[in-house]
Amino acid sequence: MIRLEAETIDPGALLNAFNAGRAATGAVVAFTGLTRGATEGAPVTRLEIDAYPRYTRKVMAELEAETRLRFVVQDVLVAHRWGRMEIGEAIVFVAVAAEHRRVAFQAADFLMDQLKTRAPFWKKETGPDGERWIEARPQDHDDAARWTAGDR
Repeated sequence: MIRLEAETIDPGALLNAFNAGRAATGAVVAFTGLTRGATEGAPVTRLEIDAYPRYTRKVMAELEAETRLRFVVQDVLVAHRWGRMEIGEAIVFVAVAAEHRRVAFQAADFLMDQLKTRAPFWKKETGPDGERWIEARPQDHDDAARWTAGDR
């Protein structure tokens, strides 16, 4: 399931709902990404994420489908914020349910790597020195590339 949210994400509520009624599930792995108060030592007071919702949802759905094809999972949930966020707010929440833990961990890791580098979001940080646009770091691209290089 894909959710693109303009309002606050509540990871606890999402996880509780995702976990409900999972008698056949052996593992749920959840990840929450938060708005940091600094990037590479530069203070951040606010983050703004822009998206073209129709296109962004389409790409997010493709990444979810790719995760389901690549890994034997029972369920996937991705909730991603867009709009203006304050420090400490949840930006992204990913949950993966599987019969076994290793698959759940791998699928969540894969999905986050793909979201970080392929999902069409435009991010702007605001700090004491003004605004700056941010992009995926070289390490983010290396992390995503390892899935095509066979290093899991």
